[in-house]
Amino acid sequence: MDIVGQDWNPVQNQEAFDFFREFVEAGDMQMHTAGSLKDGKLVWALAKVNDGFTIKTDQGDDTVESYLLFSNPHQYGKSIDVRFTPIRVVCNNTLTLSLSQNVDQYVRMGHQRPFNADDAKATLGMAHAKLETYKEAAEHLCKKAYTTDQMVEYFNQIFPSASSRDSNKARQAKEVLETQAGADLGRGTFWQLFNTVTYMTDHTLGRNADTRLQSAWYGHNQNLKKRALELAVKA
Repeated sequence: MDIVGQDWNPVQNQEAFDFFREFVEAGDMQMHTAGSLKDGKLVWALAKVNDGFTIKTDQGDDTVESYLLFSNPHQYGKSIDVRFTPIRVVCNNTLTLSLSQNVDQYVRMGHQRPFNADDAKATLGMAHAKLETYKEAAEHLCKKAYTTDQMVEYFNQIFPSASSRDSNKARQAKEVLETQAGADLGRGTFWQLFNTVTYMTDHTLGRNADTRLQSAWYGHNQNLKKRALELAVKA
């Protein structure tokens, strides 16, 4: 239990998630799933936005859908936030991206003042722009073939080792490369390499499903996936 001051404004989950209702009723999005982490200290909801894109690969269509991840932390010092989360349909790989121009900031609402849904609504238009930017990156990666040396260097940059040998995770990435769901879409390109990383963080790394989700959406692996995208684009 956290000790809070008089300026703390608790936000009930129903109140916080009600801001989705207007968009759902208008047909702009659909509520998808909801849950909690850390024994209820962090409550989240995922809403599917009527937006997305499909990449045409030599092996078939690869579809990415657009979601908004809304988080209501019941902890002092933590803020309500809304994040843009594209999800690759073939494998349910996720990427949590900021809705702000500052890549380290999200749409955040502190508990020091009452929750105002209009503050969140005013920023949701940025989600479409973020999706367009991600689409451009995905299409670029899907056209950029990699060499064996580039594949080895990429995984070693994402999963570095203290020795001259590949780390265990880098070796695992090489094994997952051809076996992950959707490996046949964009085969031989940096899109395949990037999705290998997102597949591992979302489906194989971590002690259990809760710790994996916590890290993939809010923790170390969230940042690791963003770095993986940046490195793939720059390679």
